[in-house]
Amino acid sequence: MENRNGLIVDLELSEANGTAERENALDLMDRALPGTKRVTVAGDKGYDTKGFVAGCRERNVTPHVAQNLNRSGGSAIDGRTTSWPGYAVSGRIRKRIEEVFGWAKTIGGFRRTRYKGRERSQSAAYFVGAAYNLIRIAKLLPDPV
Repeated sequence: MENRNGLIVDLELSEANGTAERENALDLMDRALPGTKRVTVAGDKGYDTKGFVAGCRERNVTPHVAQNLNRSGGSAIDGRTTSWPGYAVSGRIRKRIEEVFGWAKTIGGFRRTRYKGRERSQSAAYFVGAAYNLIRIAKLLPDPV
């Protein structure tokens, strides 16, 4: 999700295996972030792992993920990230992605997929994502006079 307007940039379905979200996030960064300019990526506590944080840093991406201080070994996010004001902003903006998931499940009818196979389910997810973006863009436009 792009954080200024809340539009879906890319999405991918995968098997729920405990690490798929982090692996997909790194793959999506490779596809969506060409160039060398430093950017940030936000995520919840599930992304606070040494592997994900190291993968972000290798890609010149600052990981603004929520710290999981209760995990054994502590958080993978250190003071060089949390001390910046942008980290707090990312924490507030991160809630927008939950709006996308909520809309896709209730309005988009994607609580349970109706299709067998990853390819068909992925196509349905693209349609739901496109519909969400169209509605979001319409809400961003100024009211006609």
